[in-house]
Amino acid sequence: MFQFIIRRTVGAVVTLFLIGASTFFLFVAAPSDYASLACGKDCTPTRLEEIRTALGLNLPIAQQFWDFMSGIVMGRDFPTGHCAAPCLGQSFYSGDMVWDTIMDRFPLTLSLTVGALTVFLIVGLGAGMVAAYKRGSVTDKIATGSSMVLSSFQIYFLGPIALTVLVYQTGWMEDPKYVPFTQDPVGWLVGLSIPMVVMATIFTAQYTRMARASMIEQLAEEHVRTARAKGMSQKYVFFRYAWRGSLIPIVTVLGIDISALLGGGVVTELTFSLQGIGRLAVNGAVTKDLPLTMGVMLFGAFFILILNILTDIVYAYIDPRVRLS
Repeated sequence: MFQFIIRRTVGAVVTLFLIGASTFFLFVAAPSDYASLACGKDCTPTRLEEIRTALGLNLPIAQQFWDFMSGIVMGRDFPTGHCAAPCLGQSFYSGDMVWDTIMDRFPLTLSLTVGALTVFLIVGLGAGMVAAYKRGSVTDKIATGSSMVLSSFQIYFLGPIALTVLVYQTGWMEDPKYVPFTQDPVGWLVGLSIPMVVMATIFTAQYTRMARASMIEQLAEEHVRTARAKGMSQKYVFFRYAWRGSLIPIVTVLGIDISALLGGGVVTELTFSLQGIGRLAVNGAVTKDLPLTMGVMLFGAFFILILNILTDIVYAYIDPRVRLS
């Protein structure tokens, strides 16, 4: 197991390097003058040259790339001050350190992820397991039908409807906003409850169908039928033998979904006007802010790689037949 973790960690570092390199050179190849973008409308040649020097744009491309990648490990010095590791550079547009900007936005994205994850795992897995346990019953048909209907909706459709009904027409709730959990736990939950539920609705439908299909497949396995033939109760066989095996495909998709959510729920944040990682990525692309865009991409890729490693480790725990060789 330890050797497996080491191999995957080394592979993750190499992958992050390749992502950073590809993003950097794609931006360099774009026909844009980043110094002019940072300088603004009332820009003078003297000011433009100062900005080029400050941003390091007058250096060779290879040197710029090396400064960026080495700064992640060792930090960098800018005319405005020192950027401690992990330094993802200085924003061309705002002049702020990219890492500080990401850390300022990350709590909101993390809050949305944790809230939505809690809802769709409890409701989605619960409904799917109940539907599989009572296969063919009215409960199964309601759960299956509801999941099919909800899966056809999108966040940009449900979000405005929820805002119109719950905020603008009835006034039952306020506009979504972020309040730090440590400052006001109740305000944190109330302020993000609508985005959390809307985001969770889409995933709940997906996990309901996935949990039902996986559990039905497990109930047809030979070892489960053998347990039934020995006289064990349906409930005991369901939770003792079938439940654990049904989690494997769910864990696979869950790792991808969590990493995607942590990387920034772009549609959710744009729909509810929230300033998280997803909104930050859009702003970086629109303003052609190379350091900010690279920083957000590396930040999201980091979570994807880490959660892929954790998913493989969980595999071995859930199913002893899985061998990490």
